[in-house]
Amino acid sequence: MKDARISGRTWFNIIVFGFMGQVAWAVENIYFNTFLFNYIGGTTKDISTMVALTAATAVIATFLMGNLSDRLDRRKVFLSLGYILWGFSVMVFAFISRDNVAKLFGLADEVKILAASVSVVIIMDCVMTFIGSTSNDAAFNAWITDITVPENRGKAEGILASFPILATLLVTVAFGAGVAAAGYPACFLGLGIGVSLCGLIGAFTLKDSREGKPRRQGRYITDLIYGFRPSVIKENALLYLALLAVSFFNIAVQIFLPYLFIYLQHYMGFDFENLNITPKVIGIAVVAIVLFIAVVYCLGLMVDKFGKDKFIYPSIALFIIGLIATSQAKKLGAFAATVVMVFAGYGLLMIILNASVRDFTPEDKTGLFQGVRMIFMVLLPMVIGPPLGNAVIERFAPLHQLGTYYNDFGEAVYVPVPEIFLAAAIFSVLIGIPIFFLRKKAKAQNKKGY
Repeated sequence: MKDARISGRTWFNIIVFGFMGQVAWAVENIYFNTFLFNYIGGTTKDISTMVALTAATAVIATFLMGNLSDRLDRRKVFLSLGYILWGFSVMVFAFISRDNVAKLFGLADEVKILAASVSVVIIMDCVMTFIGSTSNDAAFNAWITDITVPENRGKAEGILASFPILATLLVTVAFGAGVAAAGYPACFLGLGIGVSLCGLIGAFTLKDSREGKPRRQGRYITDLIYGFRPSVIKENALLYLALLAVSFFNIAVQIFLPYLFIYLQHYMGFDFENLNITPKVIGIAVVAIVLFIAVVYCLGLMVDKFGKDKFIYPSIALFIIGLIATSQAKKLGAFAATVVMVFAGYGLLMIILNASVRDFTPEDKTGLFQGVRMIFMVLLPMVIGPPLGNAVIERFAPLHQLGTYYNDFGEAVYVPVPEIFLAAAIFSVLIGIPIFFLRKKAKAQNKKGY
């Protein structure tokens, strides 16, 4: 039986790889969108297309490389080398611009330059995502499942659940200020170096969770479809119910998240380029971050102690109420207050749902199931969520005074509107359906904590 205690060295690697990975994903989820929208001149429809294609790429990468990681019985090489290459792929974005694309392809027509520039951004985002998903979604998540047990997963997931929110806050301030001061190219270079350094550090500090004994039996292609077999689904019904709940949750998030910072900038009037960052503001932010980590960590401990079933429905309710309140917020102060509710519900649901998925994942096939996990956690949400959000924007933006924006190239594009939060709240109700059946089935099987 694995030890329920997590060593200091392991915590260090969880924090380093977990947080830096989320910083990279936060920039990809937020500033790649604003980069495409503001710097290149794309539209919300282009963003929706980019999100969907990168989601498909992430799933393909996780299926292929998660399976390979299992067969080679190794995690470390995929993690460390993966992060190094991931950093280099981020640096490439420093050299993408309309002018450079025009020179590269010998284009003079502005319409063709725009189309080619948008295509280059999307293609490179897919390349970056393939490498990032190999190292983070496949290797890192499999490694986390390897090194944890049900008795400590709430604690581990509590820390991991705080990283997306902390990364978002850090990226919003630091990357936003960096873009205003030095431009996108310098910021992409800085981020890429940071991600690569993380992989280099891990090469010396991370202990592989596997023994490095390659598995010879079974065919590689057959293993790729293992998780789709009816017998496997039936045998692991609790896992698939948990994954379905995760999918509904992430679809709701993807209805508004890709457009959140464009909404803040162009609808709410938040000026990312002129942030007044004083020592006092930094001090308050540090205290707030420390308190936030402490609260999330304690919530994870409580989930471990009292069981996930005690928190799941209140978390769904908090998330929905927060989204409804956010859709009604007219000023930045009110918006900030309501977003706290959204993030609180989001954090709790991340802890509970992700821990549940790990609990029900067969230990000897962790890598095999990472691809299945990515279908529910990434592909379906990112293929379904952003188009739903874009449809809401195109339907309701004409009804708002601030619903249309003329970008730096003089092109009229729709701006995200408050209805995206209301649409996400309505969709979030679906999370409760698979949770109801999961709890019923888990109790019938006497699963602890459900």
